Amino acid sequence: MKIDLHNHTSLCNHAEGSVDEYVAAAVAAGIDVFGFSDHAPMDFDPKYRMKFEEMEQYHGMVMDAREKYEGKIDILFGYEVDYLEGHMDTRVLSADVDYLIGSVHFLDEWGFDNPEFIGQYEHEDIDVIWERYFEQVEAMAKSGLFDIVGHLDLIKVFKFMPKRDIVSIASPALDAVAAAGMTMEINVAGYRKPVAEAYPSPDLLRAAFERGIPVTFGSDAHTPGQIGLFRDEAEALARETGYTECVYFRNRKPYSVAL
Repeated sequence: MKIDLHNHTSLCNHAEGSVDEYVAAAVAAGIDVFGFSDHAPMDFDPKYRMKFEEMEQYHGMVMDAREKYEGKIDILFGYEVDYLEGHMDTRVLSADVDYLIGSVHFLDEWGFDNPEFIGQYEHEDIDVIWERYFEQVEAMAKSGLFDIVGHLDLIKVFKFMPKRDIVSIASPALDAVAAAGMTMEINVAGYRKPVAEAYPSPDLLRAAFERGIPVTFGSDAHTPGQIGLFRDEAEALARETGYTECVYFRNRKPYSVAL
């Protein structure tokens, strides 16, 4: 079964295409379970997310697609939520969703994965940045608020790599993800970025497998043409690591299916 749970809509202000175009692309790619998980609203960085008053519209768009394409593809509804202390909102966290993806895109108020702010890396100790990032991932997992950890090692996006062993840096976060019973996505957006590999790296995926952390898949599509790209590579990575199953969610409950 092909599952793809991390995809956006034009409501986030940095994605293109209609819901129908995304679903049509998913059907063409042979995806069985397709999830929309657009950037949830919050009172920070409004340029790159929907507004609170658009939540109802977003829900309606996805529910309409679920009904329209019933029998052709299973449509799920979720949000990608930024884990940022003081800015998460109960309107999102308590929403009626199939799943919530918890992601770290900010260190304090620095959007480290945004090309607009790449110059900040020149002023930072890369090892410290990686440590701070995974401390946030650990805190996100320990919050118990989310079902899926989004793009586990996003901090590598621009290929600023630490001198320290990456698995050792990430181990406390991976332990927290496992303890929280979270699922980890294999997110192919990294193939489209300077780092040119999936999130997480093969080494981190092996470390996750050793801890019994289940996986799901996400195109992280911001255009319909990105849906299904690098799917073969992602599945091969999972199988080579030892995974034989992947997970999807319905009403916050996980279901495992064979790869």
